[in-house]
Amino acid sequence: MTLSDWQMLGLTFGLAALAIFAALPLAMWLAWLLARKNWFGKTLVETVAMMPLVMPPVATGLLLLKLFGKRGWIGSLLFEHLGIEIIFTWKAVVLALSVMVFPLLVRSLRTAFEDIPDHLEAAAKSLGGNGVRIFWKISLPLARRGIVAGVLLSFARAVGEFGATVMVAGFIPGLTETLSLSIYRSVQVGDDARALSLVGVSAVFGFIAVFISSRLSPRRGK
Repeated sequence: MTLSDWQMLGLTFGLAALAIFAALPLAMWLAWLLARKNWFGKTLVETVAMMPLVMPPVATGLLLLKLFGKRGWIGSLLFEHLGIEIIFTWKAVVLALSVMVFPLLVRSLRTAFEDIPDHLEAAAKSLGGNGVRIFWKISLPLARRGIVAGVLLSFARAVGEFGATVMVAGFIPGLTETLSLSIYRSVQVGDDARALSLVGVSAVFGFIAVFISSRLSPRRGK
């Protein structure tokens, strides 16, 4: 492992953390709505939110490229009015990772909220608590283990994302080259030793993340 490899890992973990931070508020709100409310269009919204989980990552990346490119519907507005360029920058990596981990975050957080006994929130409401106060004082603390587990698992998924990232961010060392992209580039240039060392790092991190997430996940029936 060279200094540039450690810098690449730092970039990967940093951008993955930013992606989780960007996706978490909306994911938590949607997960709570799906777990606790019945409303018209619920199934349709849930289906749309889960699409990045079942679509090929490169297809999701292509859609993001068309939307956020300089000629895209959203990208043109950002560039012309705010001077913000997304594609082939570190912001594109964060965007791709956020979209790819969003479904996993929603599923994990929804499960965490569904594991909370209904009568606890009902009791708080009967004592005069409003929705926001109940969420912060009752729902969130009781779901914290499941939320942390879901965030950790989603973070691990973000660290290993490849398809959507390469479409919108490309290979720019020090700027957009993440762990999975570095492994792919090393294989392409015949540097198998570096590729295998990075695979080892990825495997160790993934094992630790999944193990801790499994330990933190609520155990139904207990």
